[in-house]
Formats: sequence, C-alpha cells, structure tokens
Amino acid sequence: MRDLLIVGAGGFARETAAAVAVVNVAAPTWRLLGYLDDDPALHGTRRVGVPVIGGTDLVAELTDAAVLVCVGNPRDYRSRRRLVERFGLPPQRYATIVHPAARIGVGCTVGPGSVLLAGVDLTAEVSVGAHVAVMPQVVLTHDNVIGSYATIASGVRFGGGVRLGDGVYVGAGALLRDGIAVGAWSQLGMGSVVLRDVPAGEVWVGAPARFLRPANAPVDGPADAPVDGPAGHPADRTNESQLRSHA
Repeated sequence: MRDLLIVGAGGFARETAAAVAVVNVAAPTWRLLGYLDDDPALHGTRRVGVPVIGGTDLVAELTDAAVLVCVGNPRDYRSRRRLVERFGLPPQRYATIVHPAARIGVGCTVGPGSVLLAGVDLTAEVSVGAHVAVMPQVVLTHDNVIGSYATIASGVRFGGGVRLGDGVYVGAGALLRDGIAVGAWSQLGMGSVVLRDVPAGEVWVGAPARFLRPANAPVDGPADAPVDGPAGHPADRTNESQLRSHA
C-alpha cells in the first residue's frame, strides 16, 4: 500500500476520501494519511473519519506519499492549478483515483491527479487530462478530450467528439452536443444545453446556452489571477447571483 495525502478538506475532498475507501475494499491500494488544509481551525478535526493532519507544507515533508489536489469551485476554479504549480511535483507523485463503480472503456486514458467518482462512464477512446474532477453519473462518449484542471459536475452528458479546454467548469446536468468545443477556463451553468462552441474565458448558461458574462479569469494569465473581478463591483455581484441560479 502507498501513503496518500488529499489536499483540501471540503466536499470534493471528502467524496474522494470515500472513493479511496471503496477502492481499498476491492484491492487494498492506499493508506490515506489525511487531509491537508491551510485553515488551522480544521487541524485535528476529522471528515468522514479521516483526520486533517496539517497544512499544505506537509506535501514537501512527506516525500513518499502520493498526492491528490481536491479543491476548486465556480468562485475559484483556478485554485487546483494554482496549488499544483506551487507544489512543483513530478507527475508520478500524483495519484489517480477511479471509483470501482466507474466504467473505463477501451482506448480511454486518465491523467495523473484526476478523480472519477461512482457511476462515471467513459465509453471509448476518451482522453481525460491531469487533475480533472469528474463527479458521479457523468457520461463521456467516444473521442471526448478533457483538458487538465477541468471540473465536470454530476449528471453531465457529452456527445461524441466534445473538447474541453484546460480548467473548464461544467455545471451539474449540462448537456453538450456532439463536436462542441469549449475554450479554456470557461464555465457552463447547471442544466445548460450547449449547441455551439463556447469561446475561452466566458460564462454560458441556459437552454440553449448563451453568453452571460466574461469569466474574468485570463486564459493565459497567472494561475493566481482573480476569477470574479474586483470585489464588491455591483455588476459582478449581479452576474454571480445569475450564475448561481443556473449553476
């Protein structure tokens, strides 16, 4: 068994810990040491029976442990990349977790640091990049290409040949038509029906999906660039509430 650290202690981190437990029932693989979180108030607490053992500095100290970065949400969906870049670890330091109830078809690949939860179905020749979060009951069909750092929420369905750029966030229950391309660091709201290509760095919502606002996350900028624009800007507050109503 190999030691494992989960960076983050939120919902996605806890879901990943639960998936690790199920993986270990089928074939003991991981010794989960605990979560790493930079909020000192969490240190010493337990989440789904797993302890929060300290801050993210422990990644550099526990050099024999594999790592999973399980952070990120629509308000700060570049945080996963930001941490990976700060750690500067080689790919072999990262674990890849596939829940036993997920199905990986012929010719499919899953990159280091990625997590596929229960009920995910990769049908044939699907390519999933590094540090991708795929939530339960997602269906990715033939020739889909998923860029690194993407997040695909539960119940999403892709037609064949869909391409997601790096860091795309797809809200729960979204449907993407065959051959659609979604540019890097864009967001698709919950339940969106995407019938045409989405440019990089934009938020689209609705059925059919339409442009809502810029994502305000520079596509080629630094990973610590702001996601939602200047804090307190009235237009940003309005648009964010609209996004939450769809995502």
